[in-house]
Amino acid sequence: MDDFPEALAVKVELMPILFPLHMVAGGLALLLVPLAILLRNSPEWHRPVARLTALVVLVGGITAFPVALVAPVTLGSALGFTAQGALWLVLLVLGVRHIRAGRVAQHRACMLLMAAATSGAVFFRIWLALFAIHGSMRHYEAFYVLDAWLAWGVPVAITAWVLNRAGDLRANPR
Repeated sequence: MDDFPEALAVKVELMPILFPLHMVAGGLALLLVPLAILLRNSPEWHRPVARLTALVVLVGGITAFPVALVAPVTLGSALGFTAQGALWLVLLVLGVRHIRAGRVAQHRACMLLMAAATSGAVFFRIWLALFAIHGSMRHYEAFYVLDAWLAWGVPVAITAWVLNRAGDLRANPR
C-alpha cells in the first residue's frame, strides 16, 4: 500500500548501498539456509554451501542493524528487527563453534534455530500483507511492532521447544 508509513524507497534513499546489500543477502539466506540443511548428509556439498551461507548470513546480519535503526516505523519495531539480526549472528557464531569442536547435535540445533529466525522475513511479510488487506491503518504502528517481534520470535520459540523436547538443546543430547 502506498500510504504505509514506511516506504522501502526511503530506506534505499537513506542507505543506497547498505539497504540493497541487506535485501540481497537476506534473500539469498532464505534460499541458502534451507539448502544447507537439506544437504547435511552430503558433506561434499554441505560444506561449501554452508560456508557461503555463513558469509551471506554474516552480511545480512551486520547490515540488519543500520537497516532496522534508520527511519524505523517505531522504536519497538526497530528493536525487534535488531534483536532478530543479533540472534541470527549469535546462532551463526555458536553453530560454527559447535561444528569446529565436533559437537554435531548442538551445531544442528543452532542451524535449525537460525533457519527459524530466517523464516521471520517471510512471516513478517505474510502478516503485513494480511494486515494491509484486513487491518485498519489506525492500528498500523501497534501491529508493526508486534509483527517485528512475533514473525521471527514464534518460529524460534516453536523450534526451541521441539529441539528441547527431543533433547537437542541439552549439553549432552541423546
